[in-house]
Amino acid sequence: MNYFPTAFKGASWFSVLRIVIRGLSIVKIAILARLLLPSQFGEFGIATILLGLLEIFTETGINVFLLQEKSTPEKYLDTAWVISIVRGLTICLLILLSAPLVSQFFRVTHIIPLIYLLSLVPLVRGFINPMIVKFQKNLLYHQEFVYRSSIIFVESAVIIFLAYFTRSVYSFAWGLIISAFVEVIISHLFVNPRPKLNLNVIQAREILIRGKWVTGFGIMEYVYTQSDNVVVGRFLGQSSLGIYQNAYKLSVLPLTEIGEVFYKVTFPIFVRLTQYPDRLKKAAIKSSLILVSLLFVSSFLLFYLAQPIINIFLGPNWQAAVPIIRALAFLGFLRGLGYSFNSLFLALKKQHRVAIITTTSAAGLLLSIIPLVNTYGLSGAAYSAMFGAALALVPATYFVWISTRELSRK
Repeated sequence: MNYFPTAFKGASWFSVLRIVIRGLSIVKIAILARLLLPSQFGEFGIATILLGLLEIFTETGINVFLLQEKSTPEKYLDTAWVISIVRGLTICLLILLSAPLVSQFFRVTHIIPLIYLLSLVPLVRGFINPMIVKFQKNLLYHQEFVYRSSIIFVESAVIIFLAYFTRSVYSFAWGLIISAFVEVIISHLFVNPRPKLNLNVIQAREILIRGKWVTGFGIMEYVYTQSDNVVVGRFLGQSSLGIYQNAYKLSVLPLTEIGEVFYKVTFPIFVRLTQYPDRLKKAAIKSSLILVSLLFVSSFLLFYLAQPIINIFLGPNWQAAVPIIRALAFLGFLRGLGYSFNSLFLALKKQHRVAIITTTSAAGLLLSIIPLVNTYGLSGAAYSAMFGAALALVPATYFVWISTRELSRK
């Protein structure tokens, strides 16, 4: 079977989805940047650092497991749902226990109630029907589009509405909570089959064992993407963190948008192509070349258009973000080079290779972040992220070479 027409169709649907999602997100940021202060963005950023950390440390790899299963994944549904619920409850309790420590570390004790409120997000999302992966697994791209766009629309609408009338940082939290409830409801009303509270210990062990490398990858990915936020928030304050985070989000737009489309489309197709090694190798190389080419052009444009981008999307109060965007402009390109074959590694069930690449990125950032921030301030955090991405190219190049040789021998 020729999967490239399917890939093109999938890429088209996901491109539209990402345009809708990112369009809503950009509109949301543009409006909120004029309603809220950089310090409020920083406060929310600090609160979500803890949420993100605990979500990553408890990641079980359920979605990847269900996508990798070539047999019917439905037989694992009940067990996967129970694991998801337990995970959500665990994260909620850990957030409640850790909130005072986190607020003291960042010297912002007034955000403890905000952190407590955010603990509801993982608790609610734990009840999402795991079978939503069937959209991606069965290449049902139009259904994925409707599902995802509905959730992001609700989240954006709630946050903007509340921020307009309250000018409060709590608008972010309520937007996440309400959209989480909507996602749970949709996943059970419109996705079949529906799970039951039934735990199979043998299946749970299988899911968790295979997911260990996904967990490892997630932890290192979090360390790489959040260590700079931790250091900036701790040493430069919440206003600087708010500026840095929004500059970072705009800088990695090419990677998050183009890269997400490529991953969502290529991963399930690569899984199907594993029985045709030569075709899989050619497909992986072709898709990676297209990805890095698009990322390079996007990064080049981002560097030269940094000033008007800030003026349009964030406004006059955010001019300090311009040099940060320029310093980070080619971060997406470097990360794309390192991560362009991740779909192939995961399709081949070589999760450890993804984990090692991400660990290398995290190590580079951790080694350089504090001295560079102390020397160059916010720009130093950007330089550190670039260094970590460049360092990851070493193991990435090696694993690509190994993988292509393995496929050639089959």
